[in-house]
Amino acid sequence: MSQFKSLATAGTKGANSLQIGVILPDTTSSTRWVDFDAPYIKQAFTDAGFTSAQFRIDNAQGSDATELNDATADINLGAKILIMCPLDGPTGVAIAKLAQQKGVTLISYDRATFEGSKTYYVSFDNEKVGELIGQGFNTCLTDWKVAKPQVYVLNGGQDTDPNAISFASGYNKVVFGQAAKTVAAGAKGTAGGATLVAENFAPGWDNTKGGTIFQQAFTAHKQINATIEANDGLSNSVITVLKGAGVKPKTIPTTGQDATAQGMAWILEGYQCGSVYKAVYKEAQDAVALATILLAGDKPPAALLNGKTVDPADPSITEPASLLTPVWVTQAMPWPVASCPTVGTELGLTPAALRTVITELASPSLASMVALIDG
Repeated sequence: MSQFKSLATAGTKGANSLQIGVILPDTTSSTRWVDFDAPYIKQAFTDAGFTSAQFRIDNAQGSDATELNDATADINLGAKILIMCPLDGPTGVAIAKLAQQKGVTLISYDRATFEGSKTYYVSFDNEKVGELIGQGFNTCLTDWKVAKPQVYVLNGGQDTDPNAISFASGYNKVVFGQAAKTVAAGAKGTAGGATLVAENFAPGWDNTKGGTIFQQAFTAHKQINATIEANDGLSNSVITVLKGAGVKPKTIPTTGQDATAQGMAWILEGYQCGSVYKAVYKEAQDAVALATILLAGDKPPAALLNGKTVDPADPSITEPASLLTPVWVTQAMPWPVASCPTVGTELGLTPAALRTVITELASPSLASMVALIDG
């Protein structure tokens, strides 16, 4: 990021006041916002030569009103660029309209906002994320020898987040041959003789509500023996229910994304098939790089602004995007999980003990976790 120092100087014009505001959504839908995104974004700004007075990172704490207030405050303090991960569609649109009115450029971070003529998007290829979940799930059916899979799908916050629809379209296309946000019960799978028992979504990506929804489904449909979850937080909620019911490791597949410490621990213990690893440090760097270039009045290069994102509700609406490539990780993958069991063995740790170590470390990446454990 040091190569952006001259651009940062040009963009700020020497003003040691707020130039770029960052607003993250909450602390509950995923641990990534606090453990990963915030520190990586701060580091990227610092490495690019910004002073602490020239950028500000807030968290909306799950409140629509707080997120809008944070955006308003940043603009009133002089921010020319906003990097914002919307809590939901209406809040994102409201902030985009405010930014447009005030002549502020908006970068919608991780979750898309389809509003405004000066709105950009930085994230991962979200349908690809879903496809990786679906491919990992199908592989897991074979690897875990699941007989006549009866599948339950717990989608993400489709009521608030267009990304959740893209994820679902991806895994539904792979698993059920239907690129759609919902699939009717009884649909046949593309692998392992799978059948969809039922599906639902966790409102607002609420993990607690997701756990309750799955508990009710698992009670009502005792034949469920395979599950798909849209992220590690929801997978954790489902695994809690399964463990409470006495389900043993490598019996009922679960899936996820974000490669959280908890998710990686469940993979090691054999309760989760895998997780989509999204290099959040790269996402943070791309967002800061794009913000710096735009602040300086330059045109973003094609290597950075490498695609476009499409509104799931209206395919005719698109916006310029910087899209990163996600990776499916499991125990068998060389990065970042494979080294963990080896480390645990060398230290004489059981999977449960290693899970505790990883969770307590809560470091921003699996690489640093392994490095810390390895000493």
